[in-house]
Amino acid sequence: MGLGLETILVFALFALLYAGLIRGRARRWALLGASALAVFWLQPWLPLRYADFILPSLTLVLTIAGWWVTRKRGEEVQPVRREDWAALGVVMAAALLMGMNRFLAPDLRLTPSRPPGPPLWLTIIAIAALILTLIAWQLRRGRQKALLLGGVFLILALFVVLKTPALTEALARWWRGLTGQDQTLASAGDLRWLGFSYVSFRLIHTLRDRQSGLLPELGLAEYVTYVVFFPAFIAGPIDRAERFQKDWLALPDMQGVSAARLGEGAMRILTGMFKKFVIADTLAMGMALTPALAQQTHHALALWGLLYGYAFRLYFDFAGYTDIAIGVGLMLGVRLPENFKRPYLSQDITSFWQRWHITLSNWVRFYLFSPLTRALLRRKPRPSPTLILFLGLMATMIAIGLWHGITWTFFVWGAWHGLGLFIHKQWSDRTRKWYRELAKHPWRKRAWSVMAWFLTFQFVALGWVWFLLPDLSLAIRTFLRLFGF
Repeated sequence: MGLGLETILVFALFALLYAGLIRGRARRWALLGASALAVFWLQPWLPLRYADFILPSLTLVLTIAGWWVTRKRGEEVQPVRREDWAALGVVMAAALLMGMNRFLAPDLRLTPSRPPGPPLWLTIIAIAALILTLIAWQLRRGRQKALLLGGVFLILALFVVLKTPALTEALARWWRGLTGQDQTLASAGDLRWLGFSYVSFRLIHTLRDRQSGLLPELGLAEYVTYVVFFPAFIAGPIDRAERFQKDWLALPDMQGVSAARLGEGAMRILTGMFKKFVIADTLAMGMALTPALAQQTHHALALWGLLYGYAFRLYFDFAGYTDIAIGVGLMLGVRLPENFKRPYLSQDITSFWQRWHITLSNWVRFYLFSPLTRALLRRKPRPSPTLILFLGLMATMIAIGLWHGITWTFFVWGAWHGLGLFIHKQWSDRTRKWYRELAKHPWRKRAWSVMAWFLTFQFVALGWVWFLLPDLSLAIRTFLRLFGF
């Protein structure tokens, strides 16, 4: 289905009905049920038989398993609360309800294709029950730490498979063989597991925070809703569990029809729709660089114009989706974190990454950059601070690049920004005295600010060449043509 106009309209209509008709604790159950249903409804059609039903089911199975592993433990395993069993029932009912679409006419289905029959439903339920039973058995043996670590590695392994085109194609070929489909038609695009990139980050966040003792106690209903909260399921932002919990706990006491809250949410949705469907989609109509245009365009000035068009198309597309997610969340009583703060006005690359995809930047800083640099500081002999910073920044930014896809071009894009951040850090450390002197001369400072903004934007725009073009040789040729080579 994706996040098109129809989907946004359904989200907004649900939010209005939710605000006007649902009261008290029922709001939590409504969000849980709606989010579980949306996991199936939003999944686009896939050419692999039953994949567009099985993958959403696996999303929910992984999420429930994540909650089971991250439950707070004392000396003894605590029994599952009645509310948690009820939440499990709601999730299972949502999955079975979507499975019942098998018996509806094609134009009445809420699923992208005809779901599998009851035997496969029972198989999925049996596998989920077996997984939870094995987890419970290991927990009774006091192996929560091993399970938490294993959960992180499992998610990372799935992530690597899904983000590596060759591995994804091999898995698609195996799936086709298993279901009697033509294996020669297998491609990496056969397995588009909607929402998994963001789900994986939320799951790893809860697993790592339970390891460090930072994760608050979460019931199954709030855990599942946090991980698959439908406004943020497709394109983020990446919320934190403790922040989400505050809004979750406040839902029963929230004013139903609040003109201020609903108005703010509606305005945010309209702003996002304008960014996405007016600006971004207009730029996409031949005014933004594409792989095809990169091959056909040889004039440097024209390439620069198309590159700038792509830079703004990407921003307005992504920021538009984020505004829509935040707006729907506001109408539902959940204030999702901001993700963009005018990043193209940044005067240095560090500031850019404090304004661009903020929740992703914060996530990798907290779970990759900080642990890696701390580990390097503990090494004997200790590397130099400059080397530690270089390795930390490069590893962090390359990881962000590979999060989008494990290809050479995304690797180069990450390294491009990692190197830029390192150089800027060295520059800023060595020019503090000069900046203090510059502040005494307003006109010079203003001129330098304009120059700094200009250089930063050019650096970011040039980086989009590696981000956009899937073929490394084409990216290199395009990069060189921008400078007349």
